Amino acid sequence: MEVLIILAVLFISLAVIVPLLERSKMRISNEDAAKWAKWIWPLMGILLVAQLVRMLLGG
Repeated sequence: MEVLIILAVLFISLAVIVPLLERSKMRISNEDAAKWAKWIWPLMGILLVAQLVRMLLGG
């Protein structure tokens, strides 16, 4: 039951946020997108290692 509630909240939030973002006039340049994209994979790697350490230590 809790999973259904979480999914419902996620879909409702998407239904609200996506139209707001589409109407927004804020645009990201290609340079800014490339700058952010180069940080994504290292941060994901750090997150995965941190979760692995947490799991191995019994957290």
